[in-house]
Amino acid sequence: MRISVFGLGYVGAVSAACLAADGHTVVGVDTNKVKVDLLNEGRSPVVEAGLGELVAEGVSAGRLRATTDCVEAVGETDLGFICVGTPSRANGSLDLAYLGRVAEEIGAALRQRQAPFVVVVRSTVLPGTTREVVRPTLERAAGRPVSICVHPEFLREGTAIRDYHEPSKVVIGADDEDARALVTPIAVQPGAPVIQTEVELAEMAKYADNAWHALKVTFANEIGSVAKAQGLDGQRVMEMLCADTKLNLSPVYLRPGFAFGGSCLPKDVRALRYRGRSLDLDLPVLNSILPSNQQQLDRAFQMIADAGSRQVGVLGLAFKAGTDDLRESPMVEVVERLIGKGYDVRVYDANVNLAKLVGANKSYILEQIPHISDLMVGSIEEVIDHGGTLVIGNNDPAFQAVADRPRAGQRIVDLVRISDRRSDGGEYDGICW
Repeated sequence: MRISVFGLGYVGAVSAACLAADGHTVVGVDTNKVKVDLLNEGRSPVVEAGLGELVAEGVSAGRLRATTDCVEAVGETDLGFICVGTPSRANGSLDLAYLGRVAEEIGAALRQRQAPFVVVVRSTVLPGTTREVVRPTLERAAGRPVSICVHPEFLREGTAIRDYHEPSKVVIGADDEDARALVTPIAVQPGAPVIQTEVELAEMAKYADNAWHALKVTFANEIGSVAKAQGLDGQRVMEMLCADTKLNLSPVYLRPGFAFGGSCLPKDVRALRYRGRSLDLDLPVLNSILPSNQQQLDRAFQMIADAGSRQVGVLGLAFKAGTDDLRESPMVEVVERLIGKGYDVRVYDANVNLAKLVGANKSYILEQIPHISDLMVGSIEEVIDHGGTLVIGNNDPAFQAVADRPRAGQRIVDLVRISDRRSDGGEYDGICW
């Protein structure tokens, strides 16, 4: 392919050199003539391990060059990668001046080109930026529709070339199937999963990754602080955590939904916070876990209230399906709030009904929450018959049919994403969809 790369910073320079190494003919574009001259001399415009050699090879082979002329680059290539910076403003918002300028220049250049041209956004931008800023700017300047893809980069400085050739995943967001078909063969790398998705989801993917990485660093640092204050080796603590790839380093728990509960997580987070205070440690990440969890519970209650019915049926009371454990179940607090606000509530949970008769939680049910115990019924049908609003509180498979096919006039509030339906402003509302 003939590819232009707009912006010769870390992402653009690495992308241009690696694309040339893959056999493509690449034209780098930058307003900074020093960067352009360096690349044309076979030298890297940025410091990155191995990049100098890769640039020299590309230039020597005649597959890589650079220019300050956008019209020239667009005229000689079939698709353009936008790799300009999107720095922070003082208030935390993105400065899109470079992005807007390059979109304007590419669009203007397209007025002089009749052949199709695909624009690929690699710059890190918030969801909606491509649709609301890049596309309108391009098409206004071009005077015609322009095919666009979002292909976020996941390159780390210092290991960028290896990350390019050995990515953990490849994400391509597009509405235009022709553009998707053109970009995908260029982007794929052996062994890396390819995720084809919507434009906005592709934009969001980079932010989710980076926020998660920042959270991991901060979490490890806070655990290290707690460990050190007690004379322990924080590195060894985290090595033990990372040894568990079934739960700790895995997709487990990384699924948006309802608040956590149960006998372990709330208790242990509280204990760790208490120990931190006793050691005079400020642990903002650990200290924010329970308040954040409480906000998710608040959202759930508000969704039920917004549904409008005073008659509420709750399916699932335990903090997760397959258990009768009600200790610190978030659904218990939701039901107690509903009762306190005067809602007429009925509750069904097969495991809790059994525990009420013979289980280890019998005394807890009958002594600690008798007001809820009295509201429990013996079947899903009784809850359906009662509720104008039906709340799915855990992911018992028996509840999926209720969420998928509510009765006429009933509103479903799905707190666990048991259904793949999307919030529609009518009969279904999901806490994360």
